[in-house]
Amino acid sequence: VTGASFVVFNGALKTSSGFLAKSSIVEDGLMVQITPETMESLRQALRDKKDFTITCGKTDTGDIKEYVDICWVVNEEKTNEG
Repeated sequence: VTGASFVVFNGALKTSSGFLAKSSIVEDGLMVQITPETMESLRQALRDKKDFTITCGKTDTGDIKEYVDICWVVNEEKTNEG
């Protein structure tokens, strides 16, 4: 589990790169490089307020993969209210 101050989703990863997606830590945030198709699916999930999982790693290996999970939560905090 990685905490981050910000997340950048880059939808320019080419399918010919051999990766499903790539994640890397930049400064105090996270950059996730995804294909244009995954970006469109992510956009739709955000519009629909649905959870979404991005699987990172090479396409042709059975190695352990990394996952970036986008989860909608119920926030009970009243921060900055009023």
